[in-house]
Amino acid sequence: MFKNIATYCKESYDELVHKVTWPTVKELTNSAVMVLTASIIIALIVFFMDSIFEQFMKLVYSLFS
Repeated sequence: MFKNIATYCKESYDELVHKVTWPTVKELTNSAVMVLTASIIIALIVFFMDSIFEQFMKLVYSLFS
């Protein structure tokens, strides 16, 4: 059983060191900027949709009160 665990650890280390391609700093920065930009855009869309819905509901409540 311990031999299997040791083999698994060795193979995992070998794969991480020799087979995985890690992103460069530039690629990582570009990805982070894209995620941040998309998050801000989505947050703004949700904010504006919520504001419009709020104004609509105020109108509906004022008509029926």
